[in-house]
This record gives sequence, C-alpha cells and structure tokens, in this order.
Amino acid sequence: MPQRVVVVGAAMGGLRTVESLRRAGFAGEIVAVGEEVHRPYNRPPLSKEVLSGEVSHDAVAFPLRASVADVQWRLGVPAESVDLESRVVRLADSTELGYDGLVIATGLRSRRLAAPGPPATVAAGRHVLRTLDDAIGLRAVLDEGVRVVVVGAGFIGCEVAATARGLGCEVAVTAADADALVHPLGSMLGAELRRRHEQRGVTFHLRATVTRFLGADRVAGVELSTGERLRADVVVEAVGSHCNTEWLAAAGLDLSDGVFCDNTLRAVRADGTPVDGVHAVGDVARFPNPRFDEVARRVEHWNMPTETARRVGPTLAAFLAGHGYQAAAERLFAPLPAFWSDQYDTQLQSYGAPGLAGDAPDDVRVLDGDPHGEVVVGYHRDGDLVGVIGLGMASKVNSYRPLIGRQPT
Repeated sequence: MPQRVVVVGAAMGGLRTVESLRRAGFAGEIVAVGEEVHRPYNRPPLSKEVLSGEVSHDAVAFPLRASVADVQWRLGVPAESVDLESRVVRLADSTELGYDGLVIATGLRSRRLAAPGPPATVAAGRHVLRTLDDAIGLRAVLDEGVRVVVVGAGFIGCEVAATARGLGCEVAVTAADADALVHPLGSMLGAELRRRHEQRGVTFHLRATVTRFLGADRVAGVELSTGERLRADVVVEAVGSHCNTEWLAAAGLDLSDGVFCDNTLRAVRADGTPVDGVHAVGDVARFPNPRFDEVARRVEHWNMPTETARRVGPTLAAFLAGHGYQAAAERLFAPLPAFWSDQYDTQLQSYGAPGLAGDAPDDVRVLDGDPHGEVVVGYHRDGDLVGVIGLGMASKVNSYRPLIGRQPT
C-alpha cells in the first residue's frame, strides 16, 4: 500500500513542502488540507502592490508545477484534531485521513482587539489583513477621502498606511510603541520611517492603546488610552497574530509558542521527545537556528516557509524510506531569515535577526550611507553581526549576507 503524507496548511509553506517532497523522491500519496478555499498564493504583496490595485487570486496565485499535479487539495475544510498514536488527522467535515508522515503548516491568523464597541467584522468597518479575502474586503473601502485608522505600527500597519495614503485616504496610525517599526528595526530606522510617513501626511499617535471603538453597529472611530478620539470610516487592526495550533491541543506537543521542533524540524512532545514522521514548517515552527544560538524561535519572515520546506522535504522522505534521521541531524539547518518591505518609494531589505542586537550604544550602527537617505544599518551582539537592514542600497545590503551570524558546517 502506498505511503501517504498529509500536509495540514495549503499556503506557501504547504506548497513548498509538497514540491520539496517530490524533489526528494517521495512518490507516495500527498494530501494538502487548507482552511481557505483558495489554492496557494503569495501573502506579502497583499499589503503592498496588490492592495493598491485590483485584488484577485490571479494576481497572487503561485503556479503549480507539474511535479505536484497529482497532489490532492482538500480546500475549505480545516483540520480539527490529530491522533499521533493512530496517525490520523480528523477534518471539520468528519473526514479522517490516515498518514505515514504529517507536516504542520497551519501558520498564523490575525489577532483582534478586545476593546468594546462595534463587532470585529468587515461589515462593521473593522478589518485585518492576513488572507486574500481580507485584502479584497479592505480594498473595496479604500477610496479617496476615506478616514482610515491603523492600529499597530509594525510592517503590516505601516504598509497599509502607505498604500491607503497612495489611494488618497486620510490615515492615522496608533500604537502602544514608542515609535513606528521599533521592534523589527530599532529606534534609529523606526524614527526615520515614521518621518517619511509623516512627510506623506500620515499622523502618528504613539504610546497609546485603543480602549473603545466608537459607534453603534458600525465603527466611527477609536478612543485611545490618552483620552484622544480619532474619527474613522475604516479601522485596520494590525496588532499581531495567533498561531493556528488549536487543532493540535490534544496531541501532547509542546505548543507554548507555535510548534516546538528540533533542528530537523521534527515536532517535539511536551516531555521533550521528538515525534518521528511529524514536522512543522513556516511561521508556526519554533526551532533552534545554530547560525545565532541554540534558542528555539519562530521566525515570521517571507523566506522561512520556503527554507523550512526545503529542510522537511528530504528529511521526511528519508525517514519514510527507512533511513531515519541521522543524516539530517548531522547536517545542521541554519537558514538566513530575510524580509522586504516597500513603503512609498522606500525599499527596505533585511537579512538575519536584527531583533537579537545587544543594548550597547554601538550594537546598532550605520555601516554605509545616511539614515535620511539610503542607508545600511548593522545589528550586532557581542561583537558579531546578527542582522543587517537597508533602505535602498540593495547591492550593499547583499554584500553583508555572508558575514551574518555563525557559519556552521
């Protein structure tokens, strides 16, 4: 009887996993399960160029290669639970899928604010931006003159603010942070990005939280912890995310922050033992990266679904072929995280883990250029370069990639 791999999650991580399995020579059955009705598509452009134009699945869909033409896509039906002992995944429609290998690729969902007021629905004017349907709903209301309040000053919030301004909306951004993008970029570049937004007409209301949504059935604004009220026709909540791990609650895995994995990306039980044949990829996977240290972390960067899938495909295929995990364990997995962001005419690129930088005055410093123009900033810990971020200067940014972190063999 042919072997079967079930991939739970049909976004980029799921697609790259099935491609990687086929490249590694796995010839058995593959079933990809997805909560959304859409075939795999690219999420990052949803808050960038796609949101500023016509939002459609065709604009962001990944092409399906011939190598995965025989993959079964079970879309629009989420996984409800898994029994690791009997190796069965149960779907919300009561379908049971037995498996020889399981890949967890369920990713994240947007967090919602718990403040009182109109309900957290598109009809009430409260939006999030994680899925294609979210983008379609938001794009439909971003017209010239519309008052938009963005809650959250991270990448999604600032990208939405830039896109909305480009469409002629009046935009205010509020956040509990001391500056825009301060967590991923630090205070130097965060202040510079805020300045560029303000030059385009975005107003910032920082060190403030939303205590109440104004309005009855539909949002009319937000009230802040400072007492200030911001009028709004549309509110976008860009305040982080939750891991989609509820379906794993009874499986006995370590789910303290996503799915804890070892360096082969095998899921690990709460008692610390890895589960052979069960792996996690993408945003939901928390694993140690020896490029930096031995601490397991989740990384929500655009290249991580691809990098983790490339690790899991041959590793799981080898296990299913009876070769175990020794070869994978000897070949350390040390990916270089990367992300990018376009805001107005500013092109931002990052490599490594800037958030690991130390607190010494010289740990975050300009390597090339000028923060008010094009610049490359290096992020250091104990004298080692752990991350680099560039505003423009793409070739210079790329030149620092080989210097980031340890270089494990």
